[in-house]
This record gives sequence, structure tokens and C-alpha cells, in this order.
Amino acid sequence: MSPRIGQLRAELPCGPAMLRWTEWGPPEGAPVLCVHGLTRNGRDFDALAMELARRGRRVLCPDMPGRGHSSWLPEGALYAVPAYLAALAPLLEALGEHDWVGTSMGGLIGMGLCATPGARMRRFVINDIGPFVPLAALERIRDYLSTPQRFGSLEALEAYLRRVHAPFGPLSDAEWRHLALHSARATASGAFALHYDPAIVQPMLGPLADLDLWALWPGVVQRPVLVLRGESSDLLLPETAARMAEHPSVRLATIPGCGHAPALMDAAQIALVADFLS
Repeated sequence: MSPRIGQLRAELPCGPAMLRWTEWGPPEGAPVLCVHGLTRNGRDFDALAMELARRGRRVLCPDMPGRGHSSWLPEGALYAVPAYLAALAPLLEALGEHDWVGTSMGGLIGMGLCATPGARMRRFVINDIGPFVPLAALERIRDYLSTPQRFGSLEALEAYLRRVHAPFGPLSDAEWRHLALHSARATASGAFALHYDPAIVQPMLGPLADLDLWALWPGVVQRPVLVLRGESSDLLLPETAARMAEHPSVRLATIPGCGHAPALMDAAQIALVADFLS
């Protein structure tokens, strides 16, 4: 099974931006939007998307602005949830009712969408993020983003991903290679860089503090929610996940052998998501 490629032009306050995505499954299927993490891209969801497509769903996996094949923004300070929602707005308008799978940043964007009047999200899978993110986790992310990486080979880039993203959980060699292939961007010098705008770190370069979004939570739980937590995650703390799960619309599943964030590539994790959305 191969994906289709989609794109549309979105008008952001900073100017036009091209949003591109991979799309799986029958065009008439009920849509699922899969939105990736901070440094990742839509191809992270290939395995999940193929299973959802097998079940008759139309699955769209966008590269958010500054990542993959979508436009970079003119200023790093713009890489924040309001710009991401603006980039997605034309696609969401075209889709109508949809389900949402959000890993890390994708979960934060989804929470922001839930606070938007007229949002038509039916079900929400939140992968290893919540309405509270501790300062220490934000500092860890800022620190590894602050030094742009260059690699002499795809193998070197893959080795870096294996180290930095070890908390994704145990992945096969083929899965790590898949991530590497879609995380690589060739530079003019012939080296490889990671496939995102280095300026995405800019919003994190000022003073940081705990991220507290609990005010959004009542809007999130107006629909069924599946919360996935890597058992050793430093972004979604056990006490935060437990508080999220106090609402009757929320189901919590802890993924063993993972930190931040479960990769949603193995059969058990895929089944959790696919069954919830079915």
C-alpha cells in the first residue's frame, strides 16, 4: 500500500504557507488526522495509517509547517500552536467531522483545536502529552534542539535518532531505517540534516516555565479521549495522566518499555488506537 500526496495553500497572518500530507485509505472513508511531534513528520504514522486504512478509514498525516515537505515559516517565533491551527484550518474545513491522533506536539495542537469554536473533532487520541508539562522536560527538549546537527551519512543520522529517540521504545532495524529515511534532508554540501527548520527551537529560547494548560481540559473531554502514556515518560507524568483519567470520557493506557513518546509502530500500540477509533 502506498500513500497519496496532498497539499493546500493556507493563508497565515505571516503570509501563505503550503501544507503537505500523506493520505491513506479510501477517499470516502471517515477521516482521521494524525499529527506528529515537535521534530518529527507525518511519515511517523505509516504503520498506524495502513492499519486504519485497512479498516476503511481515510487517514491524513500532515507535515506541520517547518517539518518535512511543508513550508518553513519566515520567523522562528511563529512556530507555535496558533500558526499550526491556521495552517490546518482549510484542511479541517474540507474534512468536516474527523478523529484526531496527536503525538506530543500533535496532542497540544489537538487540545488547542478543542478550544476553537466550531471544532468538529469526534474522538481524540493523545499520545504522551497532557495539559501539564514540567519545566525539566521542556529544558531537555530545548537543549537537544539548540545545536543543529549535520551527518556525513544516512547511517550516522540513524545512529543519532536511535540515541535521541530511544524512549520511542524497542523498534526493529527496518523501523529505525524508515524513521531515518524520512527524517533526512540533503544539504548543499552533500551532508544530511534533520528534516525540519532549525528555527523551531526559537520559542523555547526565552525563559521557560512549567506548561499549564488545564484550563483547556474541560473542552477536550467533550468527546471520547484515549490517553497513551509511555511508562517512563518525563513529559506526561503519572500524576498528570491520573488526573486526566478522572473524567469519565477518558481512557488511559500505559505503554510498557517506552518513555516519550510511544512510536505507535508495533501491533499492540496500533491495535489500541485502531480499536478505540473503530
